[in-house]
Amino acid sequence: MKKLAFMLSALLILSCSEKPQEEVVMVVETTMGTVEFKLYNETPVHRDNFIKLAGEHYFDSLLFHRVINNFVIQGGDPNSKYAEPGALLGDGEPDYRLPAEFRLDKGIFHHKWTVNAAREGDETNPAQESCASQFCFMMGSPMTDEQLDRAQARLDAATGGKVKLTPKMRETYKKIGGSPHLDGQYTVFGEVVSGQDVLEEIQKVATDEYDRPLQDVRMLKVYRKK
Repeated sequence: MKKLAFMLSALLILSCSEKPQEEVVMVVETTMGTVEFKLYNETPVHRDNFIKLAGEHYFDSLLFHRVINNFVIQGGDPNSKYAEPGALLGDGEPDYRLPAEFRLDKGIFHHKWTVNAAREGDETNPAQESCASQFCFMMGSPMTDEQLDRAQARLDAATGGKVKLTPKMRETYKKIGGSPHLDGQYTVFGEVVSGQDVLEEIQKVATDEYDRPLQDVRMLKVYRKK
């Protein structure tokens, strides 16, 4: 009887120790307002790297150097901190990369309001490793079945038919939009929880031929929410 009681007690302790880890929320204060996004525990390498860089004030004063309305808002290039107006940006990054963490099996994909990691193309980056600092807020509009069928065709061509949009994914893209053609090829590691209105305004700013905003949109501070 004592042995049984001990085993039950041990199982109870074990179950308590396996409670889901609370998600970390990051705060991005910008010149146009504040955005908050949670980091997915399902992508621990990207999560821990972002927390580390933010703790080092790496992102403070960097620009959103690439803004495409209805698609993406991208920042994190260290070269953007003191960039002259009109300078071409997007090549700066730390001296290391992150292994891909695709989590389609966990229901993580490129719907609107997710955060993904930028990377170089497959030609120079066949392992599809992520840039350690450049990240993107995914935007988009609700999609039709026809648009999703075309996105699936692009996925088939890019992945050899390995990535398929599930009914749940299609329903989400039809409801809020996103970038399904990126699924299974870029790592999604977070999701916006507040400040969506700020991102809606940022995506509308005027840009040059390289998609850089004509008036700088800057990250003032990026830090972990307490």
